[in-house]
Amino acid sequence: MKTSIYLYIAVMAAVTYLIRMLPLTLIRREIKNRFIRSFLYYVPYATLAVMTFPAILTATSNSYASAAGFVTALVLAYQRKSMVVVALLASAVVFAAELLLGL
Repeated sequence: MKTSIYLYIAVMAAVTYLIRMLPLTLIRREIKNRFIRSFLYYVPYATLAVMTFPAILTATSNSYASAAGFVTALVLAYQRKSMVVVALLASAVVFAAELLLGL
């Protein structure tokens, strides 16, 4: 069953709008609870990780090449390299691994 890409875009736009608009309209005062503040601080990082990690492992036809790029990105990020350096070197490692594995 084929569905329209425009339906996906409309749903994505509505969800994105609601996520940004509802807190502004429902919460009028400053949040003083330390637990809720810390929870809200880490939500963007957790969401990004949940969306990115599966895509990293399934981006190539070979899971070993994906894993090599992921490990490279982790090591470089741990060494506090810039995001551009991490992305470029991780992509280069994936490309080299794909060439070496013959896929």
